[in-house]
Amino acid sequence: MAVLKRKQKTSFEGGGLVLFLDVQDAIKAEKVLKGAGYLVKLVAPPPELRKGCDLAVEINLVEQPGIERLLKQKDAAYVGVAPLKVGTSELLEIVKVTDFGDWVMVRAGNMKITFNRESGVIVNTSGGGCPDIPHLHAELIGKLLTEAPRPRDIGFTLCALMLDQALEECLALWQGGR
Repeated sequence: MAVLKRKQKTSFEGGGLVLFLDVQDAIKAEKVLKGAGYLVKLVAPPPELRKGCDLAVEINLVEQPGIERLLKQKDAAYVGVAPLKVGTSELLEIVKVTDFGDWVMVRAGNMKITFNRESGVIVNTSGGGCPDIPHLHAELIGKLLTEAPRPRDIGFTLCALMLDQALEECLALWQGGR
């Protein structure tokens, strides 16, 4: 049923990054911006652009004034916006897929979800060292990808966010979208 093809990464025209000091600020900003209809994506910024946090929000620089205004209105703390220039290291891929035949493992950061290719059932989660990992594992194991709770809705840590990114990719693979 599932076709395991992944689209080539698409980047924003005139792309830039909103930079943060901590993970919670990056998560809040992504939620605020997506809620307002902006097309944004959590990414790992190149080392030379990091400002204390291993996450940034990729944006279209044309939308920078509106994005900055909205973030200030919503008290979403950020350090600044950096354009992605020629000569800047590429964004690091947070999500990687490994095909094991009957199973597919999706890794986001240091968190992994493995699902059965035929049934779409989550057979394993692993990685991380955050305190909510045992709870997230218990909530996901044995569930269909389409029926599993979103880790970002039931967890509170960077591990939950990364597990959510992995689940999102698993769903896209399972549904044949990538």
